[in-house]
Amino acid sequence: MTVPSELPAAATADDKIRCDACPVMCYIKPGMAGACDRYANDDGRLVRVDPHVLLERAVSGGGDLVAFGGDAGWDGGVVAGPERFVTAIGAGTTYPDYKPAPFIVSSQVDGVDMVTVVTEGIFSYCGVKVKIDTDRFVGPEQASVRVAGEAVGHVTTGEYGSQMLSLGGVHHLTGGSKKEGRVTCDALLELCNGRPVEMTVDGGATLVIEAGKAPRVNGQLEQRMRVGCGSATIGIFAKQWEGKVDEVVVVDDHITGVLSEHQAGKLLGIAETGIRLKGRRSTPGRYFQVAQPGTGWGGTDIDDPLAILGAFDPKTAYPGLRLLMVSTTGEHHAYFELDESLRPVPRDLPAALVESVERISENCEPALATVLFIGGAGGSLRAGVTENPVRLTRSVKDALTYVTCGGAPVYVWPGGGITFMVDVTRLPANAFGYVPTPALVAPVEFTLRLDDYEAMGGHMGHVRPLSSLGGGLGLRHRDDNPWPFSPQAARRSHG
Repeated sequence: MTVPSELPAAATADDKIRCDACPVMCYIKPGMAGACDRYANDDGRLVRVDPHVLLERAVSGGGDLVAFGGDAGWDGGVVAGPERFVTAIGAGTTYPDYKPAPFIVSSQVDGVDMVTVVTEGIFSYCGVKVKIDTDRFVGPEQASVRVAGEAVGHVTTGEYGSQMLSLGGVHHLTGGSKKEGRVTCDALLELCNGRPVEMTVDGGATLVIEAGKAPRVNGQLEQRMRVGCGSATIGIFAKQWEGKVDEVVVVDDHITGVLSEHQAGKLLGIAETGIRLKGRRSTPGRYFQVAQPGTGWGGTDIDDPLAILGAFDPKTAYPGLRLLMVSTTGEHHAYFELDESLRPVPRDLPAALVESVERISENCEPALATVLFIGGAGGSLRAGVTENPVRLTRSVKDALTYVTCGGAPVYVWPGGGITFMVDVTRLPANAFGYVPTPALVAPVEFTLRLDDYEAMGGHMGHVRPLSSLGGGLGLRHRDDNPWPFSPQAARRSHG
């Protein structure tokens, strides 16, 4: 849906107009755009140069677009149908904070008068959390992440099967050099709008991250995330190895598992083999720190799995003992048999073990890079919704107001303020913008009952029906996003 947006602007003697959509306050010549490329001087009028987006609810999942408004236009009624939702994408901001939100739109859902307040927020306090599905080492925790040589964030605590980055934030946007802020803002904008960004980690890897796509680590496209740690892998597949091999070692940078010592092996009656592992023994069959982190076997720095083994105990081991070593993705595997000197000798993988190795790979999910935008709706943004901003915060906490970002569901953090996270792949393309302060611009919508809006001190004089916005074509809403007017119908976890 494209809706022309015009803002009042102050003209000067040389026909420049001054934009007040952000703190930069550009003077814009006729026919030119401001520093953000979002507003322009069109024959003395300040206009948006990118479209304002409304979502059309898909009909029975078929995805047909529904004409909005139509030739009939607005008939003077108060409400429009519930199948259309006005987003804040391209809506404009409330800056310099005395203005009501650009669009405060009424609708009726199941006989209830509703209102959606939409505005773009200018976020200096914002960033992204990046989840990289890989067991490869990307860099030490707390190491700086750089784009074009500038620090834009850091490596943070890894999660199960994934490496994590924390990028952006006010420290990098405005607390460092001008270049650091500009590069950080550019990187965040590219990531949030679904475009790839190359970055390096101090003491670590070179990464190419694109939301919703497989990550590249040191130029290698990741295929899958691990099925579990080495201990979990032993437990999952122990029964499938029973009787087919004497010993299994699952190599992992966190916990390396050993079948004969692991509780799963004990319960299956797997005999001791005399194997000895380097590293620190945690509990039976579970070893920490068998090697350094890296991009080799199981996220370690080893290319030869035998490097993590000591000499076999001659009191227990015997010639011909069969040993399988495998990584937690099945990407690496090797099979050995002990010779007369109890040294492992590589052999071809027996047919009986092929299926178990392939099944490890089969149970690994595709590797993806996930980008979550996180920002806090400040007092100025909230003032565009109500004359008493704290009431909006309370309304969100009381679940009277439903918050979305470009029509996508968000997770609102507990505690003070309205700090939310959203998966950027669930927004329409190019939903995010920027201002040169520098800061990111993100869409935010607040949907609630009209009577609740009036009770919180909303800008009732600015409420208008959806149909008054004019004609155009709608953008189809994602079927897997809950419809903002009926979020309770969602049957999956969001955020």
